Amino acid sequence: MTDEATLPSTSASPTARHLWTRTRGIALAFVLLLAGAVALAVLRSDARHGALDPRSADPYGSRAVAELLADRGVSTRIVTTLAEARAATAPDTTLLVATPDLLTKRQQKELHSVTAGSGGRTVLVAPGSWSVETLAPGVTADPATSRGSTLSPDCDLPAAQRAGTADTGGVRYTTLHLDVDECYPSNRLATLLRVPDASGDGDTIVLGAPDILHNDRLDKQGNASLALQLLGSRPHLVWYLPSLSDTSAADPEDEKSFAELLPSGWLWATLQLFVAAALAALWRARRLGPLVPEKLPVAIRASETVEGRARLYRKANARDRAATALRSTTRTRLAPPVGIPVTQAHTPEALIPALSAHLNGDGQSLHSLLFGPPPGDDTALIALADQLDALEREVRRP
Repeated sequence: MTDEATLPSTSASPTARHLWTRTRGIALAFVLLLAGAVALAVLRSDARHGALDPRSADPYGSRAVAELLADRGVSTRIVTTLAEARAATAPDTTLLVATPDLLTKRQQKELHSVTAGSGGRTVLVAPGSWSVETLAPGVTADPATSRGSTLSPDCDLPAAQRAGTADTGGVRYTTLHLDVDECYPSNRLATLLRVPDASGDGDTIVLGAPDILHNDRLDKQGNASLALQLLGSRPHLVWYLPSLSDTSAADPEDEKSFAELLPSGWLWATLQLFVAAALAALWRARRLGPLVPEKLPVAIRASETVEGRARLYRKANARDRAATALRSTTRTRLAPPVGIPVTQAHTPEALIPALSAHLNGDGQSLHSLLFGPPPGDDTALIALADQLDALEREVRRP
């Protein structure tokens, strides 16, 4: 009896082979995804930067116009912060603001205060109503954009007359200034404005569309001529690409809560969805009456249930859980015959002494059998079941 109750102390942790068998599919998929990501990163690392970026050779980039300007002696410098743009403003410099609508109101006011009296040229690319009224006071953006992209100059601006038709159609503008050059009209509203400064040395160009700066549109119509004349009037060109990471964009006055940023329609839709979900929950949770017991159509034998659970344990290699279930059930059945309450059946200090006194056996071997470590393999698990069965038969022997 003592020898049968002694089990070897083995680990129930899965082996390296079992771990590899379980995880090799996931590991292979991860390796393939990683290799694909690296390959895409290598293929797409050929100087791609973004739209209206003078370093980008993409269709919507502007490397072509930057290289043409360089051939004519105009240097191009890229800046991404408001501080750099302000520091670069000078009478011999053209400041191009690629996306003015990304600037906060405070940034727009600071930029306008510097460019207004600098004597240089400022080019605003497709500014909307959010930015044009601050960066070019007296100019208003029309809500409706022009449909046709290729327009005729129809103005006295020399640069527009030399360029001829160009793809300037986009945002349309109106102004109250009398000395403004209004060019490329669409439905009587201009898509290109030249607003001179109060000093008369500098000016602001409001361009309704970025098409004339794109690589894929530069050779169309008079786009190249117009772009070179607008950007090449000074020896230095500062290309300002506003960035959301700019610290000057953190304006406390412009900060809004998440609820304020959501349109009113989304708030109403969310409320309706919440009400619908609450009604659905009430409908599903409502009971039409007390529960009625119903006999199962088929009687399932206990042996089949035990066998099905055992197969599940074996498929999952859950020898530890199977051993725990066997030992727990055995302790519950052994407690009454040796005079121990069922509530104390799983306490070694109460069960083992009573069981040793009843069998005149070794308490240490009984403790290893009933409370020991889980078996390390299926053979040890079968042996454990046999030993527990033999122990129960011996305790119940008259």
